[in-house]
Amino acid sequence: MIKTQLLAAQAVSDVMTGTNLTDVLNMTWQSNAMLTGQQRGAIQDLTYGVLRHYAQLVAVLHSLLNKPLQDERLHYLLLVSLYQLSHSKTASHAIVNHAVSASRKLADHTKIAGLINAVLRNFIRQQALLMEQATQNEATRFSYPQWWIDTLREQYPQQYQSILLAGNQRPPMTVRVNQRQIDLRGYQTMLAAHGMDAKVLWNDALIIAKPVSVEKLPGFADGLISVQDAGAQLAAPLLAVSNGMRVLDACAAPGGKSTHLLELADIELTILDNNVNRLQKVKENLARLKLSAHRIVDGDARHPAQWWDGQLFDRIMVDAPCSASGVVSRHPDIKWRRKPEDISHFAQTQRTILEGMWPLLKPGARLLYITCSIFQEENDLLVKKFLLNHPEAKLLPAAHLQLNGRQLLPDDHHDGFFYAILQKH
Repeated sequence: MIKTQLLAAQAVSDVMTGTNLTDVLNMTWQSNAMLTGQQRGAIQDLTYGVLRHYAQLVAVLHSLLNKPLQDERLHYLLLVSLYQLSHSKTASHAIVNHAVSASRKLADHTKIAGLINAVLRNFIRQQALLMEQATQNEATRFSYPQWWIDTLREQYPQQYQSILLAGNQRPPMTVRVNQRQIDLRGYQTMLAAHGMDAKVLWNDALIIAKPVSVEKLPGFADGLISVQDAGAQLAAPLLAVSNGMRVLDACAAPGGKSTHLLELADIELTILDNNVNRLQKVKENLARLKLSAHRIVDGDARHPAQWWDGQLFDRIMVDAPCSASGVVSRHPDIKWRRKPEDISHFAQTQRTILEGMWPLLKPGARLLYITCSIFQEENDLLVKKFLLNHPEAKLLPAAHLQLNGRQLLPDDHHDGFFYAILQKH
């Protein structure tokens, strides 16, 4: 556990200095190749947990210290240990003993080990009181930046608390059944034969009752299913593709929505992204699912003149870069890395992409604008401005999806997404 605590503490520290959590964990695995699968799982669990409850844990630690620690490594080690004590089933004495041993690897000083021991044992004695005190402040109760809370309260006065709480939950594991190879009930039966329970949410989406590694999902390697959030699975059906259509998936990597489109109809699909490494992931997903695209293009959706062949499209999907505020449960680092000014920067990029894609659409054809954001500046407000500038654009309804307008808010079944279907006249 000592190595697990130390590496988790370092990972949290790296995230809080601005590094993407996925990148941090990848670097951790590369630098520690001898880690077992169990150790990797424990490190990831601790890192995600601390980031989900970061503000609350910091508030508790502040109450336990007379003055801030000079060594930030000890600060993060204590946060990891406090998370373990408050949210894990590991015996408290084992957590404390291993944390004390871990501290000796960071600072060769008897007083430091004594401080770590005293702080953690004091928390155990006063846990109920300290956790109650941490709920008095809104930012520590929900464990989000105050600006984030204020924005959601203004935009979703009835739902903002449930949105915040959903972001702090472990996300469900949802798979999309490849209907070209197996039907929904057939795969559900296959799961049951492997001792896995699953329930149907909508369309081809199955929520796995107890998440497992993808390698343990029957038929995954053979392309029977893809792991994809249920909210993201709404995208391809909304685009309403049919056989023979010429379709563009812009900002496509890693290809979850692209492959879904190819499962739904025999289309001439162009897959576009400006990240070569992520396009490689698209190719791997296509191969696993036994699907093929018409073109895979390394290009920028903002500058179609650099890659477009001049032929108009029947359908365009724009899964725009965004704040990712709707997928916090899967990426808890986002709420600490984002700044208020980032939202307007994303909105500017989104506007540029929409303007770049719109001329590529045939008259009478459709463009589906998507973000995994819940901030209105990136969603409803942006689409309204676009419609004002383009009288030939019409916003089509998506009422059958039972969205909050066009906004799917995160809950315990899916992430948060925004969908706007724009038709050109």
